[in-house]
Amino acid sequence: MNISIIDRIMLNFFADLQGVFTLAGSTFARMFRPPFYYREFAVQFDKLGFSSLFICVLTGLFTGMVMALQALIQLKPFAATSYVGGMVAATMVKELGPVLASLMVAGRVGSAITAELGTMVVTEQVDAMRVEGTDIVKRLVAPRLKAMLLAMPLLTVVTDAVSLVGGYIMSASYAINPTMYIAGIPQFMIFQDLIEGLFKPVFFGLIITVTGCYVGLNTRGGAEGVGNAAKRAVVLSSVLILMSDFFITKVFVAFRG
Repeated sequence: MNISIIDRIMLNFFADLQGVFTLAGSTFARMFRPPFYYREFAVQFDKLGFSSLFICVLTGLFTGMVMALQALIQLKPFAATSYVGGMVAATMVKELGPVLASLMVAGRVGSAITAELGTMVVTEQVDAMRVEGTDIVKRLVAPRLKAMLLAMPLLTVVTDAVSLVGGYIMSASYAINPTMYIAGIPQFMIFQDLIEGLFKPVFFGLIITVTGCYVGLNTRGGAEGVGNAAKRAVVLSSVLILMSDFFITKVFVAFRG
């Protein structure tokens, strides 16, 4: 019985994964051909980007503070607290910044995309668009994907910058001046780390948007189905973010080596 449940879960997961990749491919094939729906892009950029700014600031601030606190506790016995700035920067820019910002956005924006499109499906608005001859992927998916591909790296940069500020706020209580804090950053980071820190949120933004649109456009079962779809989209996108983070990191480590 347990084996059959696991088998069904795995089959559903890989079926969803195939659907996400198929939708992503069809979206990229259409997003560079007119019409471009600039107004819809602007609306989605505001909804997906600016509306997530506050939660990313809070995430970066407190994550940077707790990272600095833990680093200071570990480094103080070795009289190496001057390296705390580099440790916070390296950890946040390469890993925690992109991942945590993306997970926060997946919970807030991914579920909203799924709920919005799911509601349009169950109320037959999507069917009406198809009858009118509207390309659903170009009209509903492409503007959201373009907006997220632009917004997610910007949100991650804000998260990283605020985390460094939070790290210094905590470091100041240990008599670390700003010059010492900033001087430790280049000792732990290289230019490739910045590239990695910007590439990851672009890929994660792709996952969040395409997953939310795929699950939303395949919603069934009325209002209850919309709720279940939103939950499913958040879980699926979060799992894909964590999985892809490992493989992207492996690729960058291989290039560095």
